[in-house]
Amino acid sequence: MTEEFRAAFQRVLDTAASQAPEFSSAVHDVFRLSSQVSKDELATALEALAPVLGECESVAGVAADLAVLAGALVESGAPAGQVGLEVLRQLGSYGQAAVAFMHAWDKTGGGALPAPAAVTEAEEKRVEEVLGDNAPLATVGWWTSQRYGLAAKAMLGDPGVRTAVRGDASALEGLGQIVRALSTQLSEFVEVHELLRMAETSRALVLDRASWRGFRVRFDGMGDNFQLHTLLADALIGKEGHRVPGTRPDPRWTAACLNAPADPLADVVRGEWDLVGGDGTWLGNEAVPADIPVIDGERVLVLEPQTLAHSWRAGRRHPHIPGSLEVLEELHPDEAAAWWSRMHPAGSVRHPLAPPIEHDDTGSQLAPRHFGVAAHFAEVDSGPLSAPFESPAPGDEDGPKETRESWEHEEAWATEDPGGIGDPGGIGEALGTEEIWEPQGLREPGEPLPFREPRGPGNASGSAAFGGFGEPGGEAGGVPVPEPLAPEPWGAVSEPAAPEPVGPEPLAPEPWGPVPDQPEPHPWAAEPPPPAPKPVTADEERPPGAHLLPPMPPDVSESCRWAPSWRWPVPPGPRD
Repeated sequence: MTEEFRAAFQRVLDTAASQAPEFSSAVHDVFRLSSQVSKDELATALEALAPVLGECESVAGVAADLAVLAGALVESGAPAGQVGLEVLRQLGSYGQAAVAFMHAWDKTGGGALPAPAAVTEAEEKRVEEVLGDNAPLATVGWWTSQRYGLAAKAMLGDPGVRTAVRGDASALEGLGQIVRALSTQLSEFVEVHELLRMAETSRALVLDRASWRGFRVRFDGMGDNFQLHTLLADALIGKEGHRVPGTRPDPRWTAACLNAPADPLADVVRGEWDLVGGDGTWLGNEAVPADIPVIDGERVLVLEPQTLAHSWRAGRRHPHIPGSLEVLEELHPDEAAAWWSRMHPAGSVRHPLAPPIEHDDTGSQLAPRHFGVAAHFAEVDSGPLSAPFESPAPGDEDGPKETRESWEHEEAWATEDPGGIGDPGGIGEALGTEEIWEPQGLREPGEPLPFREPRGPGNASGSAAFGGFGEPGGEAGGVPVPEPLAPEPWGAVSEPAAPEPVGPEPLAPEPWGPVPDQPEPHPWAAEPPPPAPKPVTADEERPPGAHLLPPMPPDVSESCRWAPSWRWPVPPGPRD
């Protein structure tokens, strides 16, 4: 199989360089065989692909198909290496052309943009009114944009590529502006934009208000501050960490933020702090580490006591990217005191949804109001020993009978406290001070997390990082950047379902209509035969990584069309 893969890959390199009609079939052969060879073999193939990809950049369709092929090999386990940086460089060039196409389309009447693979000569003529001689390149940039988006997602999943991108701040800024503009029209670039933000930073100075200590930490693969919050708690709190006061997170929460799937029995994480920037700005968990403000050359994050109890679902925003965090050093007390002298006063920054602090007529702060048991929420022991169930009697490991029944008939317990720690009995809900971020509609246990709302930089004009491009006689920086597409809004988790009566569940109606009335079976009727096994679908047979990087885009690589047919006629010869 290795020899067959090598022969197919060599055909890709040869036909790409000569633009031969057999290029498409050779690419499909490499796709088919890539899941059956070792990662070392894939890495060798990628090394050979990098120079060919650079040489073919001017042949837009060939370069875009090679970029998608390289992305598929990276998703199969090969390190991206130099070819990953080449894909991002070409994305900068063709992506800037695609943004110019979008801008010209808007200035010539607007309306829905054509699908990238379906762009025609008519669309090129339309944008020519604005772009003049640049219209052909802009149209080809839009035509290849979707494929470069697929490839870039795969490349930015590689930690080596993210590290290299982080080392060139100007190129990262320019590429970020291009990707952000494309994300307003193409969903592939929403995730590319998030991964570029992930690549922006890997270090932070963390100050803990409760202990007045400071730490420098290094991290990678942080999709948002939910993940960073959990891993900071694991690294700092208790004797297992650095003896910072607080409640250590459930190990299953930590594992889900590193490289494990979320455990459905412990998928609600309890927050430990309010996350505030060193300049006194509210950050919270919905932000990303790149939003942590820079003070004197360092990103400074302050861990403040919670002003509003908050929870979220365990897991990683980008499940295919593992997370990591380590404490590099603890600040000397003198250095920590110097940093604290520049920070905002304690209690001056609160959660935006926290209830206001009440004062009496003299201006003194009033104590919190008490409402029964909920009044002592901040004082109760939130550990497992405070659970409202009896301890099992000797010999009855499953607990008393009435306790077992309450577990069987009250599914709400799994939602309120699946890990057995945190807020027993839903006291936070009684106070109305707990927020659990979840997409509209509950997901089934074990399903991957959907994306939360991305946070991008403010509107900015185009960058000169990849060269000027715009209207005839115009300058490069004048293309406005629209807002990115926002995913579905997040909301609070629905109330737990009420206990259901014991008994068999009713039959669920079929999607096409209600189930007709069934005749009453005779007592002696035979048991119905077991259902036939579910057939294996085509999606279940896809190679690894196919759910993240699908095969070659339709209507592009199924033939030898390396550019829109109205510009370069298809050469003679057999087609696939």
